[in-house]
Amino acid sequence: MSDMQVLGRENSVSDAQHRVLRNTYALLGVSMIPTVIGAYVGLQMNFGLMAAHPFMFAIGFMAVMFGMFKLIAVNQNSGLGVWLLLGMTFVFGVLLGPILQHALHLRNGAEIVGLAAGGTGITFLALSAIGASPARDFSGIGKFLMIGLILAIVAGLANLYFQIPALSLAISGVSVLIFSGYILYDVNQIVRGGQTNYVMATLNLYLDVYNLFVNLLNILMSLLGNRD
Repeated sequence: MSDMQVLGRENSVSDAQHRVLRNTYALLGVSMIPTVIGAYVGLQMNFGLMAAHPFMFAIGFMAVMFGMFKLIAVNQNSGLGVWLLLGMTFVFGVLLGPILQHALHLRNGAEIVGLAAGGTGITFLALSAIGASPARDFSGIGKFLMIGLILAIVAGLANLYFQIPALSLAISGVSVLIFSGYILYDVNQIVRGGQTNYVMATLNLYLDVYNLFVNLLNILMSLLGNRD
């Protein structure tokens, strides 16, 4: 194979990877619409059953969540996969209801929600810009992030029973670092060819952004919340 053929092949691969990245960013932007609609619906709902049985709700939610992930993965190469993804983001928006209700009952709750949203957006833009460089390889952090995520989930489930505010704050702090790392990792996987399907890439980045926002909001409420 000549040098020109090799170069042409590399350019073709690069174009394909950047097309996946563009499609991912576009679908991620669209996914925020059903999330916001779902969040508005969640603000009107009564989550008393969830508050009364938080551990059982968490286990049930995880089962449903992984079921939805499986359906999206099975249909990732069809239009149905996109609609399933958007439906999932609506559900996740509804599930923002409890934390948003709690935040907006604070005197400065609206400012805290805005600060969390702004901080999430700035963090995403900065880290995705770093991760979008094919010259950088962040694949090595994947295993460490997965271990950290598993530990954070286990600690979070345990704290549903113990209800220790300091532990909740610590878990949120660690989770912010984990999902910030995942933004770097997932964007980098796209530009380096590790992820070639924009629906699955969007699913990964949506979960990164969603969890970054929730944990950042929890930290800001704990540190800045005005209950007077």
